[in-house]
Amino acid sequence: MKLKTFKSDGSSSGKKEFAVPTFEGIRGLQAIKEVVTAIRANNRYGTASTKTRAEVRGGGRKPFRQKGTGMARQGSRRSPILTGGGVAMGPKPRDYSKKVNKKVKALAFQRALFDRVEDGSLVVIDEFKVAEPKTKLFVSVLKQIVPERGSILIVDGEFQDPVILAARNISAVDLEEAAYLNTLQLSRYGTIVITKAGIATLMQRMEADHS
Repeated sequence: MKLKTFKSDGSSSGKKEFAVPTFEGIRGLQAIKEVVTAIRANNRYGTASTKTRAEVRGGGRKPFRQKGTGMARQGSRRSPILTGGGVAMGPKPRDYSKKVNKKVKALAFQRALFDRVEDGSLVVIDEFKVAEPKTKLFVSVLKQIVPERGSILIVDGEFQDPVILAARNISAVDLEEAAYLNTLQLSRYGTIVITKAGIATLMQRMEADHS
Protein backbone atom coordinates (compact mmCIF):
# COMPACT_ATOMS: atom_id res chain seq x y z
CA MET A 1 0.00 0.00 0.00
CA LYS A 2 1.14 3.56 -0.71
CA LEU A 3 1.79 5.94 2.19
CA LYS A 4 2.48 9.65 2.27
CA THR A 5 6.16 10.20 3.02
CA PHE A 6 8.04 13.22 4.33
CA LYS A 7 11.68 14.19 4.60
CA SER A 8 13.22 14.74 8.02
CA ASP A 9 12.72 18.51 7.68
CA GLY A 10 8.96 18.02 7.22
CA SER A 11 8.81 18.63 3.47
CA SER A 12 6.75 16.19 1.37
CA SER A 13 8.47 13.55 -0.74
CA GLY A 14 5.35 12.05 -2.36
CA LYS A 15 4.07 8.52 -1.79
CA LYS A 16 5.94 5.25 -1.46
CA GLU A 17 4.90 1.61 -1.43
CA PHE A 18 5.06 -0.32 1.84
CA ALA A 19 4.19 -3.95 2.50
CA VAL A 20 1.23 -3.32 4.79
CA PRO A 21 -1.20 -6.28 5.18
CA THR A 22 -4.53 -5.70 3.41
CA PHE A 23 -8.03 -6.77 4.47
CA GLU A 24 -11.48 -7.03 2.95
CA GLY A 25 -14.86 -6.67 4.60
CA ILE A 26 -15.12 -6.91 8.37
CA ARG A 27 -12.30 -9.41 8.92
CA GLY A 28 -10.33 -8.45 12.02
CA LEU A 29 -12.77 -5.85 13.40
CA GLN A 30 -14.01 -8.15 16.17
CA ALA A 31 -10.38 -8.92 17.03
CA ILE A 32 -9.69 -5.19 17.45
CA LYS A 33 -12.63 -4.89 19.83
CA GLU A 34 -11.45 -7.84 21.93
CA VAL A 35 -7.83 -6.67 22.10
CA VAL A 36 -8.69 -3.04 22.92
CA THR A 37 -11.05 -4.23 25.68
CA ALA A 38 -8.31 -6.50 27.06
CA ILE A 39 -5.66 -3.75 27.01
CA ARG A 40 -7.94 -1.35 28.87
CA ALA A 41 -8.88 -4.04 31.38
CA ASN A 42 -5.24 -4.98 31.96
CA ASN A 43 -4.41 -1.32 32.64
CA ARG A 44 -6.87 -1.21 35.55
CA TYR A 45 -5.32 -1.47 38.99
CA GLY A 46 -8.28 -3.10 40.70
CA THR A 47 -7.17 -1.77 44.10
CA ALA A 48 -10.35 0.13 45.08
CA SER A 49 -11.52 -1.09 48.49
CA THR A 50 -14.20 -0.17 51.03
CA LYS A 51 -14.99 -1.56 54.47
CA THR A 52 -18.06 -3.63 55.13
CA ARG A 53 -19.98 -3.24 58.39
CA ALA A 54 -17.99 -6.19 59.75
CA GLU A 55 -14.70 -4.33 59.19
CA VAL A 56 -15.67 -0.93 60.63
CA ARG A 57 -14.50 -0.25 64.17
CA GLY A 58 -16.96 0.49 66.96
CA GLY A 59 -20.68 -0.12 67.16
CA GLY A 60 -20.44 -2.57 70.02
CA ARG A 61 -23.43 -1.19 71.87
CA LYS A 62 -26.84 -0.08 70.78
CA PRO A 63 -26.63 3.64 69.83
CA PHE A 64 -29.90 4.62 71.52
CA ARG A 65 -32.83 2.97 73.21
CA GLN A 66 -35.30 0.88 71.25
CA LYS A 67 -38.40 3.02 71.83
CA GLY A 68 -39.37 6.57 72.56
CA THR A 69 -36.83 8.50 70.44
CA GLY A 70 -39.00 8.94 67.37
CA MET A 71 -36.24 7.49 65.18
CA ALA A 72 -35.85 4.21 63.38
CA ARG A 73 -34.56 1.39 65.57
CA GLN A 74 -30.77 0.90 65.26
CA GLY A 75 -28.67 -1.93 66.66
CA SER A 76 -25.20 -0.69 65.66
CA ARG A 77 -23.42 2.43 64.40
CA ARG A 78 -21.67 0.25 61.82
CA SER A 79 -24.85 0.03 59.73
CA PRO A 80 -24.38 1.15 56.09
CA ILE A 81 -27.21 3.67 56.41
CA LEU A 82 -25.40 5.65 59.13
CA THR A 83 -22.52 8.10 58.70
CA GLY A 84 -19.26 6.35 59.49
CA GLY A 85 -20.77 2.93 59.03
CA GLY A 86 -19.77 0.23 56.57
CA VAL A 87 -20.38 0.39 52.82
CA ALA A 88 -23.01 -1.88 51.32
CA MET A 89 -21.86 -3.70 48.18
CA GLY A 90 -18.79 -1.44 47.81
CA PRO A 91 -15.73 -2.29 45.69
CA LYS A 92 -13.11 -4.77 46.84
CA PRO A 93 -9.69 -5.50 45.28
CA ARG A 94 -10.07 -7.65 42.17
CA ASP A 95 -8.22 -8.73 39.06
CA TYR A 96 -9.63 -7.18 35.87
CA SER A 97 -7.06 -8.72 33.53
CA LYS A 98 -8.21 -10.50 30.37
CA LYS A 99 -6.26 -12.94 28.21
CA VAL A 100 -6.30 -12.81 24.41
CA ASN A 101 -5.04 -15.46 22.02
CA LYS A 102 -1.72 -14.58 20.33
CA LYS A 103 -3.21 -14.98 16.85
CA VAL A 104 -6.11 -12.69 17.72
CA LYS A 105 -3.63 -10.05 18.94
CA ALA A 106 -1.68 -10.27 15.70
CA LEU A 107 -4.84 -10.07 13.58
CA ALA A 108 -6.13 -7.05 15.51
CA PHE A 109 -2.80 -5.22 15.20
CA GLN A 110 -2.60 -5.79 11.46
CA ARG A 111 -6.23 -4.78 10.87
CA ALA A 112 -5.81 -1.60 12.95
CA LEU A 113 -2.66 -0.74 10.99
CA PHE A 114 -4.47 -1.34 7.69
CA ASP A 115 -7.39 0.89 8.74
CA ARG A 116 -5.05 3.78 9.57
CA VAL A 117 -3.28 3.46 6.23
CA GLU A 118 -6.61 3.16 4.42
CA ASP A 119 -8.04 6.39 5.90
CA GLY A 120 -4.78 8.29 5.32
CA SER A 121 -4.12 9.10 8.98
CA LEU A 122 -0.78 7.26 9.07
CA VAL A 123 2.20 8.94 7.40
CA VAL A 124 5.89 8.13 7.14
CA ILE A 125 8.87 10.40 7.80
CA ASP A 126 12.48 9.55 6.93
CA GLU A 127 13.57 10.17 10.52
CA PHE A 128 12.58 12.41 13.40
CA LYS A 129 15.48 14.46 14.67
CA VAL A 130 16.09 17.97 16.02
CA ALA A 131 19.40 19.85 16.17
CA GLU A 132 18.68 20.94 19.75
CA PRO A 133 16.21 19.74 22.39
CA LYS A 134 13.85 22.67 21.75
CA THR A 135 10.08 22.37 21.45
CA LYS A 136 10.00 25.11 18.80
CA LEU A 137 12.15 23.03 16.44
CA PHE A 138 10.02 19.95 16.99
CA VAL A 139 6.75 21.82 16.38
CA SER A 140 8.07 23.45 13.19
CA VAL A 141 8.59 20.00 11.64
CA LEU A 142 5.31 18.64 12.98
CA LYS A 143 3.26 21.56 11.58
CA GLN A 144 4.38 20.75 8.05
CA ILE A 145 3.35 17.11 8.40
CA VAL A 146 0.12 17.66 10.37
CA PRO A 147 -1.21 21.19 9.68
CA GLU A 148 -4.39 20.60 11.69
CA ARG A 149 -3.36 19.63 15.19
CA GLY A 150 -5.16 16.86 17.01
CA SER A 151 -3.93 13.89 18.98
CA ILE A 152 -0.65 12.76 17.40
CA LEU A 153 1.47 9.67 18.03
CA ILE A 154 5.11 9.68 16.90
CA VAL A 155 6.53 6.19 16.35
CA ASP A 156 10.24 5.43 15.90
CA GLY A 157 12.58 2.48 16.26
CA GLU A 158 14.36 4.27 19.09
CA PHE A 159 14.13 7.91 20.18
CA GLN A 160 17.15 10.11 20.74
CA ASP A 161 17.23 12.23 23.92
CA PRO A 162 16.88 15.61 22.09
CA VAL A 163 13.61 14.43 20.50
CA ILE A 164 12.24 13.19 23.82
CA LEU A 165 13.09 16.48 25.54
CA ALA A 166 11.72 18.59 22.69
CA ALA A 167 8.38 16.74 22.60
CA ARG A 168 7.61 16.32 26.29
CA ASN A 169 5.87 19.71 26.75
CA ILE A 170 3.58 19.45 23.72
CA SER A 171 -0.01 18.63 24.58
CA ALA A 172 -1.74 15.82 22.67
CA VAL A 173 1.57 14.55 21.25
CA ASP A 174 2.98 11.24 22.49
CA LEU A 175 6.02 9.15 21.58
CA GLU A 176 6.16 5.36 21.33
CA GLU A 177 8.81 2.92 20.17
CA ALA A 178 7.62 0.62 17.38
CA ALA A 179 8.52 -2.49 19.37
CA TYR A 180 5.89 -1.56 22.00
CA LEU A 181 3.17 -0.10 19.77
CA ASN A 182 -0.19 -1.75 20.42
CA THR A 183 -3.65 -1.96 18.85
CA LEU A 184 -5.20 0.57 21.26
CA GLN A 185 -2.62 3.20 20.30
CA LEU A 186 -3.20 2.54 16.61
CA SER A 187 -6.93 3.07 17.14
CA ARG A 188 -7.12 6.10 19.42
CA TYR A 189 -4.83 8.77 17.93
CA GLY A 190 -5.99 11.17 15.22
CA THR A 191 -2.70 10.99 13.32
CA ILE A 192 0.23 8.59 13.49
CA VAL A 193 3.64 9.71 12.22
CA ILE A 194 6.07 6.82 11.89
CA THR A 195 9.70 6.85 10.83
CA LYS A 196 11.16 4.45 8.28
CA ALA A 197 13.05 2.74 11.09
CA GLY A 198 9.79 2.40 13.00
CA ILE A 199 7.87 0.88 10.08
CA ALA A 200 10.75 -1.55 9.45
CA THR A 201 10.40 -2.70 13.08
CA LEU A 202 6.64 -3.17 12.62
CA MET A 203 7.24 -5.31 9.53
CA GLN A 204 9.64 -7.51 11.50
CA ARG A 205 7.07 -7.86 14.28
CA MET A 206 4.36 -8.94 11.84
CA GLU A 207 6.68 -11.43 10.13
CA ALA A 208 7.52 -12.92 13.54
CA ASP A 209 3.79 -13.26 14.29
CA HIS A 210 3.32 -15.34 11.13
CA SER A 211 6.27 -17.66 11.89
